[in-house]
Amino acid sequence: MEPWLDDLADDLQSVSFTSTNTTTTINRSTSSGSSDAAALTPAPSAHGSFSSSSKSKSTHSISLSDLRFSLRLGSGDIGSVYLAEIKNSESNNINNNSLFAAKVMDKKELASRSKEGRARTEREILQLLDHPFLPTLYASLDSQKWLCLLTEFCPGGDLHVLRQRQNNKRFDETAVRFYSSEVVVALEYLHMLGIVYRDLKPENVLVRSDGHIMLTDFDLSLKCDDSTTQAQIISDPNPSTPVQKKSDHPKDHPPFTSSSCILPNCIVPAVSCFNPKRKRKKKTGHHGGPEFVAEPMDVRSMSFVGTHEYLAPEIVSGEGHGSPVDWWTLGIFIFEMFYGVTPFRGVDHELTLANIVARALEFPKEPAVPATAKDLISQLLAKDPGRRLGSTMGASAIKHHPFFQGVNWALLRCTRPPFIPPPYSRREAVSDESCPETPVEYY
Repeated sequence: MEPWLDDLADDLQSVSFTSTNTTTTINRSTSSGSSDAAALTPAPSAHGSFSSSSKSKSTHSISLSDLRFSLRLGSGDIGSVYLAEIKNSESNNINNNSLFAAKVMDKKELASRSKEGRARTEREILQLLDHPFLPTLYASLDSQKWLCLLTEFCPGGDLHVLRQRQNNKRFDETAVRFYSSEVVVALEYLHMLGIVYRDLKPENVLVRSDGHIMLTDFDLSLKCDDSTTQAQIISDPNPSTPVQKKSDHPKDHPPFTSSSCILPNCIVPAVSCFNPKRKRKKKTGHHGGPEFVAEPMDVRSMSFVGTHEYLAPEIVSGEGHGSPVDWWTLGIFIFEMFYGVTPFRGVDHELTLANIVARALEFPKEPAVPATAKDLISQLLAKDPGRRLGSTMGASAIKHHPFFQGVNWALLRCTRPPFIPPPYSRREAVSDESCPETPVEYY
């Protein structure tokens, strides 16, 4: 352990949790729901229907004296993430249930850079989340010098590093569909809570021990406390999106009005009683029925935030932005997963921003990417946010795009991931011989 980590650990050992007791309840869950009896599970949440654990809930109390801070997993703009583990666990054969990711922020530095608001927003957002593809806040530590957030440790690292390990440093179609579908569901949930993520990129998509994803890093997110747009149920708008080759900016399918009427299938017989031997034709595509739409939200921000290569045109131009910026970043994300590069990157930040605003989207000749994937990317990267896929129907329109045909959205967690990380070992984290040119950055 580095000497300065000893000072950090000693300082944290003297800190009490934000509760009035010397110990606090740590909330823990696993995305697979297969934890053992000693695993820490989430406390009851207001969003119980999105609970990330299928087990009965139980709680365990833990104090700072039970934790040991060791390896630095990664760093960001307002803090660094360290591995925190339960003491008395074996050094090289560690149970993942005893590991945490601790984001540690220097309060003095936050104040000097006017970043306290971002740290506060991240903590408030983490306290709201209860979803299998989003982190659970187990505890918040607040001392005179440090602010520390404990969340789940993901032994699979992030998708940026994982992509570097693929053949030609690109994911295949099956992997891109798997990861992007789970990102879509996570973004839909955030929008439903009135949160615009604003920082989607492979570095912020972590791989849990079961191979499923977890979005992280919410300090750039926009939290709206009084969004006027509420989730609604609308009748089937038949949003099957045809592959469009000529237009890069198709509009979402317009929703039906609330007075629309759906005739139940049970009223209309599928087979005429006068032709009992006629075979029933199999229906293809989307079946009729009501649609749940959680966005867009009536929220606007003028902030210039995000990662340069992922910034939406409306952020660059300063016109104000809302939830459609997340669908733009989804388009960049999918493009990079397929091609290994982002579409508008320039030689410097200024040229990158100029390309985002003015340059047309172009697809490399290699590798070969399915037409449905190119169409999805084109619709997500519409420069006009009002014409961008997802701007009016949100995730519902994206889910019905042909690229996601065959995805069982209700059972995503039952889908076998393309990559399941091996059991975590501190030795592998420090020196990874499988890919010496690529250091293991977990966060």
